[in-house]
Amino acid sequence: MRKKSLWFFMMILGSFVLLAGCYGGESTQEPEKAGDSTSDEKAEKSVLHLAVAGEIPTLKTNGAMDGLSQTMIQNVFEGLFRIDADDKVSEGLVETYDVSEDGLKYTFHLREDALWSNGEPTKATDFLYAWKKALHPDTISPHAYLMDSVKNAANIQDPEDEMYGKVDELGATAPDDFTLEVELENDVPYFTELLTNPVFYPQNEKFSEEQGDKYGLEPENLVFNGPFTLDSWDHDQKWTLMKNADYWNADTVNVDEVNFKVAKDTSTEVNLYETDTIDVANLSSEFVDVYKDHEEYTTSLKSEVYFLRMNQKNEFLKNVNIRKAIDMGWNKEQAADSILKNGSKAAYWLVFPGFVESQDGEEFRERFGDLNKGTPEEAKELWNKGLEELGVKEINLGLLSYDDGQRKSVAEYMKNQLEKNLPGLSITINQQPNKQKLALEDDLNYDLSYSGWRNDIADPVEFLSVFLSDGAYNWQEFKNEQYDKNVKKAMVDFTDLDKRFAELQEAEEILIGEEAAISPLYQAGSARLIKPNVKGFTAHANSTYSYQWVTIDN
Repeated sequence: MRKKSLWFFMMILGSFVLLAGCYGGESTQEPEKAGDSTSDEKAEKSVLHLAVAGEIPTLKTNGAMDGLSQTMIQNVFEGLFRIDADDKVSEGLVETYDVSEDGLKYTFHLREDALWSNGEPTKATDFLYAWKKALHPDTISPHAYLMDSVKNAANIQDPEDEMYGKVDELGATAPDDFTLEVELENDVPYFTELLTNPVFYPQNEKFSEEQGDKYGLEPENLVFNGPFTLDSWDHDQKWTLMKNADYWNADTVNVDEVNFKVAKDTSTEVNLYETDTIDVANLSSEFVDVYKDHEEYTTSLKSEVYFLRMNQKNEFLKNVNIRKAIDMGWNKEQAADSILKNGSKAAYWLVFPGFVESQDGEEFRERFGDLNKGTPEEAKELWNKGLEELGVKEINLGLLSYDDGQRKSVAEYMKNQLEKNLPGLSITINQQPNKQKLALEDDLNYDLSYSGWRNDIADPVEFLSVFLSDGAYNWQEFKNEQYDKNVKKAMVDFTDLDKRFAELQEAEEILIGEEAAISPLYQAGSARLIKPNVKGFTAHANSTYSYQWVTIDN
């Protein structure tokens, strides 16, 4: 096996939470009930109890996955590779694999004992089926761009290319049931890391086709090949994962059951924690002061950056001076330190400090530092200039926001600061559950949107590719030819890593420093309580969770 290039690495480790919501959990024994003949059996079960902020948006590997969806998917499905408990890329359904000398061909040999929950083996054709489904125009995944390194994948996604929609031209074949061969366009140093993303997971072809449009909607419309199965799903309320006895690595799964309850506000979550209903509680700012000296309290910084999308379909937000004024027109440090109070850091960038270094040891932030950082006075000057250019004296904007308490407080603070510092600006906050919020962003049905991104690979292109003009997540109508050129080149060309590094730095400068297409808000931190009897609660560097390594000390 080849080693990845040394400059691709993460500097952030520890506990992380998802953009979609907050997680916590512990196992408590089922209380013994009078007259319950199964109480002894229940008491022996190891059960992990967690809280989430909302409904699962999708369980389709080609769906519009947010962090919550990805966490659920990677616990009930498994791909060729997975991120292990130490945040390293490790073999999942791959038993062994070979790479050609030029790095352009991978041959994966699958485990023959990796079964779906209906008893069928996971075959190489299941991968081909899922990958082609993720690329087909009728079922294309918002994460299909992650497949661009596979031969012909980018052409298949391009409506102007003669290969558009011809998924059978994808550079992947199955010589037999348990061999998958993949050809690449370029030698990609982090290809196996890419394969940990659920968009590369398999789907059981026969079962999926039988389900049709119902696939993924209910537990009975799914089959699983991961550590857990989805046993029940009371939408918007609760759901349960059960240990998958047919999982090839079932011996590593230490809990029998994982129960989730939806708790949309922190006070509810804390109450659940205090009553031992759940055993991990993520804390918003008003609870930090209460619990900061508690022995079960902990904080960490995450590889997750929040930013304000500015929809350039809006006639006012087309003006760059208006966008720059909004970006620098409020106190980000105060929001992080006094509103969030959970270890979050004010952001003037998208690629956060400590994320990656060049081959020569240059930290990504060294070249341009903080972008579009200014004072309220400078913001006001830009604002007035923008108003003059637009020929208006007042601007009314809507701010699409999350509906949980912590991020609600940030949105309200932002609104008050901007209205105070930018005369003539009026902002109306529109709070939405995450699933509805994502739909509104996807439809570009908003003015400003409080949004965020977490990385799947340890490379700046992971953040910057989000804003490509033809990208699946360019939800603000940002278009810049040089930006597209730099980022797209970096996605496929690794011949000169130093030049690639510099061009990605330039792309970020264009995005924020020159265009203010987005307004960075903060790098997220996490403050939470966790009961001491929960061990091995695995929070990954990409802000998702795995539950198979959790143990419960009763």
